[in-house]
Amino acid sequence: MTYILTASPAVRAAAERLAVATATGEPVAPVRDLIGPDDVVSAYAVQSIGVQGRLVAGARVVGRKIGLTSPAVQRQLGVDQPDFGVLFDDMDVSETIPAQRPRLLQPKVEAELAFVLGADLDGEQLDAITVRGAIEYAVASLEIVDSRIADWDITFADTVADNASSGWFALGSRRLSLEEFEPREIAMSMAVDGEVVSTGTGSACLGDPLNALAWLARTARDFGNPLRAGEVVLSGALGPMAPLRPGARVRAEIFSSAETLGAVDFAWEQL
Repeated sequence: MTYILTASPAVRAAAERLAVATATGEPVAPVRDLIGPDDVVSAYAVQSIGVQGRLVAGARVVGRKIGLTSPAVQRQLGVDQPDFGVLFDDMDVSETIPAQRPRLLQPKVEAELAFVLGADLDGEQLDAITVRGAIEYAVASLEIVDSRIADWDITFADTVADNASSGWFALGSRRLSLEEFEPREIAMSMAVDGEVVSTGTGSACLGDPLNALAWLARTARDFGNPLRAGEVVLSGALGPMAPLRPGARVRAEIFSSAETLGAVDFAWEQL
């Protein structure tokens, strides 16, 4: 992203507001009063400043996340497009001990299908068919979403500015080839402390998680920061998110017909 040097005072003020929330652990007021509720360019400019700050502090980009893939959520926020954020190495709960992960303020959890890329996605034609060939494997995943905005009082611009309301993520261990299943045909069940709290399907994610990946590939390319081999892409929620509390144990499973394709577990350890 290339907005850093030309960011307006309003964009910089919004980025600083979110940085304060991150540093103090206290949610802040929405930033839409500074950049407007639906100014896509300004919102991603704010996000870009936050991303640059993390990179300067030593974080490493390991992938991207796609949000707002559900038509119901899009209608709720009055938008007609998804958004995206950046995944950093310390967000991966399997790789980072709790004390070194980013602070969570008001987290929720949702189940997704994650893709790990085996090739760059920077070509001219990037649709569901072409991106399919760039996927090395898929895994079940959990995204622990979070918001630096108080009470999750967000519009499209607020969540984009806040790195698409990102927090942590967890990946399942079973690697799936797309020769084994069709992403749009999967079903998902997520339980918290043994109680099922969310169910969904692959078709709930822009009709097909591959459509979501294609959208991200085109958007990232157009932003001048294309998806690269080795990156993880969280393709969007397969069902409703659920509240998350310290000590909770979460398990999500994905199915094709009656066969379990993969599962992922996460426990929010209390420090």
